[in-house]
Amino acid sequence: MMGDEVEQRTFSRKDRQMFRHKVQECLDALGAMLADDTFRVDEPRLGMEIELNLVDESMQPAMANAAVLEAIADPDFQTELGQFNIEINVAPEPLAGDRMRILENGLRTSLDTADARAREQGCALAMIGMLPTLGKDHFGHQWLSSNPRYDLLNQQIFAARGEDIELSITGVPLPGSHDIESLNEISDTILPEAACTSVQLHLQVSPTEFPAHWNAAQALAGVQVALAANSPFLAGKALWHETRIPLFEQATDTRPQELKNQGVRPRVWFGERWITSIFDLFEENSRYFPALLPVVSDEDPMAELAAGRAPGLTELKMHNGTVYRWNRPIYDTSNGEQHIRLENRVLPAGPTVLDVLADAALYYGTLRSLVDADRPVWTQMSFDAAVENLHSAARGGFDSRLYWPEVGWISPQELVLRRLLPMAEAGLASYGVDTEVRDRYLRVIEGRCLRRQSGSVWQRNAVVARERAGETRERAVAGMLSDYLQLMHEGEAVHTWSW
Repeated sequence: MMGDEVEQRTFSRKDRQMFRHKVQECLDALGAMLADDTFRVDEPRLGMEIELNLVDESMQPAMANAAVLEAIADPDFQTELGQFNIEINVAPEPLAGDRMRILENGLRTSLDTADARAREQGCALAMIGMLPTLGKDHFGHQWLSSNPRYDLLNQQIFAARGEDIELSITGVPLPGSHDIESLNEISDTILPEAACTSVQLHLQVSPTEFPAHWNAAQALAGVQVALAANSPFLAGKALWHETRIPLFEQATDTRPQELKNQGVRPRVWFGERWITSIFDLFEENSRYFPALLPVVSDEDPMAELAAGRAPGLTELKMHNGTVYRWNRPIYDTSNGEQHIRLENRVLPAGPTVLDVLADAALYYGTLRSLVDADRPVWTQMSFDAAVENLHSAARGGFDSRLYWPEVGWISPQELVLRRLLPMAEAGLASYGVDTEVRDRYLRVIEGRCLRRQSGSVWQRNAVVARERAGETRERAVAGMLSDYLQLMHEGEAVHTWSW
């Protein structure tokens, strides 16, 4: 979540001044590297991280990630913020040929194996955007993961904010109801952030091509969220279709109300303009956001460059990891070479491995077509329209209206069926993805649009059906989650699920 490991410690005023100076040195080194264009670019690869929840037999959060990770004993699985979270890192694979299908099979095997080991500990894995049985009682400080970096981040966010975090989300009515539910809670930890479990998609690109890829990803964000929404319940309340978006924005907000009133930028940030250089994003991060974890290394980045080595840019990476852009620039090194990645962070986890790969196929394919277009989409729409698309999609899912150039305001499903599916097909073809693989995943997206059923739509309808049969909200949500886990393991795409 935040890059390198950090030890538990306190920070002085001098630490913060030194850190700011080192971040500037890192920026200078990055600027020199960008001017020399010495970045490695591999063939296009699909890389991802998937955050998972742990539940017990009664579908309540299981605070057991340390024991589960020990039982899984696989370095691809790692700790996350809450004791009810773990994460799997999927090694990047080439997109060409049938590699997406191979990745799908490997991911399903890894998750099945991990789930079997978790069940030996009395837990089960839930691949879902937000665990619907989570409540305020699960956000106490004692449920932070034991890794010192999480407690340190928790301390620093509250020190910057100076007061507890307010969570305030007004929902959308459930099917057949006009009642609007809302969440209004105060939290004294950042653990509400741990409720937000996502799929993060990575793509390595050259620095010169990065601005086009980032702009295209920003334009696509609302469409992605509308189609993949899978986070409709928290603390027993029916909220947004993708509640993960507003909850994540609020749970890591370092600004008290007075700073919001001044227009100070939030740390969970969509951005405010289209970009022309990747340097813009790193520079904005250092210019606008105070350090949360000002850990200073001994590396001299310019000296490393002068010696012909790829600098780690440790301070820049640490700072970058505490500014939560929905599409984040990543600088990294491997085998002595530096590279740039685009990390797409808007998607929720689940519902099935097939759905996750279908969402990835839509993203990678459409992104490629948008980048290759003669007239870029971001030159035809305002940045504010992209911002509004994201929040409208998160709130309403398939019921939202999105803005798109040449067609104006349109439903997400109509936009995808009419415009974006052919673009995704063409983009995947240009990546060299086999025809039958393209068809497998894009048919899932088409089916989701035609039936207007995402994970969120299914969850909401399943809870309504149980409540109409006489169950309380608490029982209905737990029963829905139990059914969800069974269907998740059966593996059929969510648009085919019934309730």
